[in-house]
Amino acid sequence: MARRLHEVGHPVVAVYDSNAAIASQLAQEIGSKAVEKLSDVTALSDVIFTVVTDDAAMNAIFFGPDNLFTEAKGKLFINCATISPAVHVEIEQKGEQLGAEVLETPMASSLTHAREGKLYMMLGGTKASYLRAEPILEVLTASRRYIGGAGKAAELKALVNMVMNINTAGLAEGLGLADALGLDLKIVKDVFSQTGANSRVLETDGPDMLDREHSTFFSASHAAKDSGIALELAKQQGLYLPLLEASKRQFDQMVKVGLGEIDKSGISELTFKSRKANLAK
Repeated sequence: MARRLHEVGHPVVAVYDSNAAIASQLAQEIGSKAVEKLSDVTALSDVIFTVVTDDAAMNAIFFGPDNLFTEAKGKLFINCATISPAVHVEIEQKGEQLGAEVLETPMASSLTHAREGKLYMMLGGTKASYLRAEPILEVLTASRRYIGGAGKAAELKALVNMVMNINTAGLAEGLGLADALGLDLKIVKDVFSQTGANSRVLETDGPDMLDREHSTFFSASHAAKDSGIALELAKQQGLYLPLLEASKRQFDQMVKVGLGEIDKSGISELTFKSRKANLAK
């Protein structure tokens, strides 16, 4: 995203990463400054983008001893992480108290989409914050949808990933059973694509499952985390969602057997009899 913004003429004045070497390399590449403190990002910037892994990381960058909310009045924070909606709401409320604006913008896209300015974003927060952010979001996205107030985009993103993860687990089971039955998997995949078994996941993950090519675009550990967010939302609403629970158990199992950092397509390692990960209980 920083490379894309730089490329289209938006000055990226400061970058920060928990891995200082990565920040330094990027800063040198795009003519920016790699800072050592989160508060320096806010001090140097008018608009601050954040992308973190989970609730703990989000709380750390906004509420830790050194944080982005230092002298934040008038700043706009655009938070792209897939995390619990309640955390997004808390950060939006704190930002309002400080005179800052906060917009949640969870993404449903890949690294390639980010680099090319073709992200799909769901937006949550005030309409005023969305309108302020729109000119810069326009160069980062192919499509974006305003969902509602704080937390609403995060809720929808949790559902997007919930359905995606269930589809991924279901495809892995279907292909695993086809393999056990001795069917030609290329034919199976082709038939799936022409019938009710077709899905976007079949297109993106099907070949990887067959080839055992699990280079990480969306890790199993992230799938487990995001399924957990959706599961918590379901519990808050008094809903029992057995498919969600079952798919989360599978991604949790991947993490348990050391497959958490490969792509979620690696769930097929648990469902093919010829593959051994499913034997580790």
